Amino acid sequence: MINLSSGIDSLTNFKRNTTTFLDRLRETGQPLVLTINGKAQLVVQDASSYQQLLELVDRLEAVEGIKKGLEDVKRGRTRPIAKVIAEKKRKYGPGQ
Repeated sequence: MINLSSGIDSLTNFKRNTTTFLDRLRETGQPLVLTINGKAQLVVQDASSYQQLLELVDRLEAVEGIKKGLEDVKRGRTRPIAKVIAEKKRKYGPGQ
């Protein structure tokens, strides 16, 4: 989560104090919102925190897929695998 008291700054200030900001990003792992003309335009984040974010998104997508699959089972929108294989063999032949 972005800290609104210290997690927003101007791009100009970031350019002037890049090393200080980079040290803070590495230490806290918190992203920094950069503004241009007073409007939020960019988000800067250290690579490790970004990787963690990507992994979290992957897990959430997997959970959503599992939930959807369980809902399909609950609502009867599934078929036994043996039946599907038999249909494929009839349609495409036994070697497929």
